[in-house]
Amino acid sequence: MRQRASLDILADDPGAPAVLDHAEPEIETGRRPQRGSRTSSSSSSPVPPDHEESDFFLAGNDSQSSLGVPNFQDMQVIDDECLPPVHRLPNEILIAVFAKLSSSSDLLHVMLTCKRWARNAVDILWHRPSCSTWEKYQTICQTLSLEHPYFSYRDFVRRLNLAALANKVNDGSVQPLAECTRVERLTLTGCSNLTDSGLIALVKNNSHLYSLDVSSPSTTAPGPVMRDHITEASIDAITENCPRLQGLNISGCQRVSNVSLVRLAQRCRYLKRLKLNDCTQLEDHAVLAFAENCPNILEIDLQQCRSISNEPITALFTKGHALRELRLANCELVNDSAFLSLPVNRTYEHLRILELTCIAGITDRAIERIIEVAPRLRNLVLQKCRALSDAAVYAISRLGKNLHFLHLGHCSSITDDGVKRLVSMCNRIRYIDLGCCINLTDDSVTRLANLPKLKRIGLVKCANITDASVIALANANRRPRMRRDAHGNLIPGEYSSSQSCLERVHLSYCTNLTQTSIIRLLNCCPRLTHLSLTGVQAFLRDDLDRYSRPAPPEFTDHQRSVFCVFSGAGVVGLRKHFNRLIAAEESRRANRAVVPADAPIFPPPPQGVLIDVSVPVDEGDHDALDDDDVPEDGSEMVIDTQPLLSHHNVGHGHNPAAAGTIPVPPPIQALAPAPQTGNQGDPFAHVQGQATSFSAPAVLPSLQTPSPVYPFAPGPVTVDGVHGDGGTEGAANGIEQSLTMTGVSNDDPGDPTHVTVTASVDISAQPGPNTHPDSDQGNQDAGGLPGSGST
Repeated sequence: MRQRASLDILADDPGAPAVLDHAEPEIETGRRPQRGSRTSSSSSSPVPPDHEESDFFLAGNDSQSSLGVPNFQDMQVIDDECLPPVHRLPNEILIAVFAKLSSSSDLLHVMLTCKRWARNAVDILWHRPSCSTWEKYQTICQTLSLEHPYFSYRDFVRRLNLAALANKVNDGSVQPLAECTRVERLTLTGCSNLTDSGLIALVKNNSHLYSLDVSSPSTTAPGPVMRDHITEASIDAITENCPRLQGLNISGCQRVSNVSLVRLAQRCRYLKRLKLNDCTQLEDHAVLAFAENCPNILEIDLQQCRSISNEPITALFTKGHALRELRLANCELVNDSAFLSLPVNRTYEHLRILELTCIAGITDRAIERIIEVAPRLRNLVLQKCRALSDAAVYAISRLGKNLHFLHLGHCSSITDDGVKRLVSMCNRIRYIDLGCCINLTDDSVTRLANLPKLKRIGLVKCANITDASVIALANANRRPRMRRDAHGNLIPGEYSSSQSCLERVHLSYCTNLTQTSIIRLLNCCPRLTHLSLTGVQAFLRDDLDRYSRPAPPEFTDHQRSVFCVFSGAGVVGLRKHFNRLIAAEESRRANRAVVPADAPIFPPPPQGVLIDVSVPVDEGDHDALDDDDVPEDGSEMVIDTQPLLSHHNVGHGHNPAAAGTIPVPPPIQALAPAPQTGNQGDPFAHVQGQATSFSAPAVLPSLQTPSPVYPFAPGPVTVDGVHGDGGTEGAANGIEQSLTMTGVSNDDPGDPTHVTVTASVDISAQPGPNTHPDSDQGNQDAGGLPGSGST
């Protein structure tokens, strides 16, 4: 802008050009300097034409002087070629942007944009190549086998996961992957056809390997599945080539010797995570070697290692610095001494998960010591530790808000007193299993229902609980809560509604339960995704089989006959099924049209409570059956490490609070009084007034009818206080006076939710000997629909 102002000043000064012309009369004005050239202030320097840009201070300057200021052309700077903004980004920024792309197809498109983008994206695309199908795996192997590839793809591969191809992978098929020398994580879970030869080839040149998983394939059959093809030769290869190893999973590899594991512990001192479960050959000195040489162990799994005793367990605590997870299920030789011998003046603040399933030698003293040295335990599994009593529960209560998961299944000595103390002090419990705690009553469950974050509860074979417990679970956490501001302070006068957090409820073999409480639970817990009712007589009905999950194939005929587990879409279907049956019965009792089967019908919620049942169902929720769904003992509820289902859509949308409200039914239209005529043959001559209205009870006893087609028995017809059976022929019941009511039926008389019937019925003024006010036997004998007669 200053340059433009100077030109304006120079143009307005009439003397300025004259001065320039007078100073340089002999200069040829036709000569012009080349663009970008620098000229000295001499007599041979050309004078810029009048239209050239110049600075105002040149007007009084002597161009002959050696101190002359160069012109504007001498001062200009030539700019580089103009580039789009995206090409000005450094490579580091481009890599950071490309790393945010989760889709491999997007990364491929990035690579095809230009060479620079390809160089920055190829590392990200090949960081973890997808081996989900055999075709993709073959393509990857072919690319790695190229003699002259455009990029060195083998140097980009950091993670390899062949678990999806476990049944096809063998020693020959993994040979192309041996070219990858910078692999950090190698997952070969369930690759049962892979032997030492193939595994050694994969780890031989990978000195950067951090994590290796060669565990046995997963199975639903009882007992562990062994891996016989992996021996100590593979462990020795890992020891020699992978000094930076931090995670090792050799679950089920029973041919691995203890000596090779000792050498591994001495060489791979950075180990943090060890899974050695089902390695029944493991002995104390192998575990001691890991405890002494690997002080940074965070997680160690020794389940089913039945030869392990107390000494290595104590060493893992005393010589480790940050032990966070310890699993000792079925380590039968472990007892109280493993924990009572821990140092007195030391606490283990990092310990979060401890599993002691089926260790008969664990008593109340050990639990008290564990809570004392590990005050921040979050998950505690004491299933089938039958020696525990309320004293252990009192000690566990000292964990307070730190406790999230507690499994006390088969601890039959626990009573209501222990549970009450637990609930009063540990109000952040999310998962609790009290299966087969036979001394528990409704008093305990009603207290557990008040836990604000409770998501899963196991009460299998708690035979003393009744509908009161289930209703308490259904109504829990539904009271209005006072809102809080951004700083956590309560806002007086502002309330927000809350929903039940329950997601999984295990009630198998709770024989005192009825359909009434379960229906309430279904309608009040919109997040419920799993409900087990195996052995509950009220739900062993043919019309509910289509909503239940199929029984496992290894079940016996008796186990199949009592199996009743609902999950995912089955829970939603069960809820809708019961609600339609209730609506159909209420409609029939009220003598009004039945709502169509595809309409969103739900029973009325508790007074003053609005229910939103429009919760999206995750069709992928068909997870494996929990152990408490198995009729054998039926109490186990294993720790679920998967992320929980997201329910962020609950209560959203237009008028979400009224999504589950029930419209008020219209009043029943009264029958007009019959006109009095003199016709003696008129069957309405002696009938006056109107039929009394029927008020459906809150609990419908007819729900317990096992018939899948007509689970409800029709109510009696009342005319002027005279009762008669709706389906009884007049000749069979001594009809003296009759009332004719005409009506229609729908096209599908077999579906009770679609039937709207008013029929021609003969009513006896004096009930015959075969007529009962609440009986439907006559109609069933006649073969007609309930409530129908001769039309």
